[in-house]
Amino acid sequence: MSLIIIGTVAFDAIETPFGKTDKIVGGAATYASLAASYFYNQAKIVAVVGDDFGKENIEILTQHGIDTEGLQIKTGEKSFFWSGKYHNDMNSRDTLITELNVLEHFDPIIPESYQNCEFLMLGNLTPQVQQTVIKRLKNRPKLIVMDTMNFWMDIMMDDLLETIKMVDVLTINDAEARQLSGEYSLVKAAKKILTMGPKYLIIKKGEHGALLFHENQIFSAPALPLAEVFDPTGAGDTFAGGFIGYLAKVGTINFNNMKNAIIYGSALASFCVEKFGTERLLNLTDQEVADRIQEFVNLSAFTIEA
Repeated sequence: MSLIIIGTVAFDAIETPFGKTDKIVGGAATYASLAASYFYNQAKIVAVVGDDFGKENIEILTQHGIDTEGLQIKTGEKSFFWSGKYHNDMNSRDTLITELNVLEHFDPIIPESYQNCEFLMLGNLTPQVQQTVIKRLKNRPKLIVMDTMNFWMDIMMDDLLETIKMVDVLTINDAEARQLSGEYSLVKAAKKILTMGPKYLIIKKGEHGALLFHENQIFSAPALPLAEVFDPTGAGDTFAGGFIGYLAKVGTINFNNMKNAIIYGSALASFCVEKFGTERLLNLTDQEVADRIQEFVNLSAFTIEA
């Protein structure tokens, strides 16, 4: 049994009201796999980098027990690079530079050792690449989770809808849910999206938490109020990694475990934003994670006296 995470392993340069960085390690697969590694020790990644990435950066992953056999290294080419500047509210940002580099012609190769995959996280890549990964697995995983974004809705809606049919869980934010469904009400949007194929839908609402939908069931997860948010880059990917990492750990798919997984993912995401890039995710202790999860439980625990 294993967990495969597909996505970007990349360099970022980030500026927020709290400071700025030069090139640091980023990418959806990086954040997601680091988060998953705190709950599940058989995470494997499928991604591509250039030979500028360096062994010391790959060791960031391997030191967390992440299998990098599926990480392609393209000689003579450069890794994907993104640079962005966040506004004062930290909810909006401007993209300054996007260099696709090796990502432009990424062909996801699935190593033979990955073929026992039971849990698959499809990070935000083109719908065609996400489909290719599913088709190249000899057996369908027990659970396929997919992340996507408004960009693919704008330019590849037909391909996106075809991919959505193939997955079990879709994670998008509230604006994307409205765009995908054509409905403003998130409840109506969720009902329409669930008819597109996925059994579960997670709508992320940033600092306002997340919603989980399944058939006629709804769960609202809180967001942890933080005094300071240094860098929101990768928070959504960290959430997704913690979410699927927890489910891979427990192994059973049901609504209650999905609810728990959202809290675990939210807890890891709340750590992510406390420092720049992946810094906060690199050396968490089990006690820190347990305490943070308890904080989420305490946020919404109450009793009512008649």
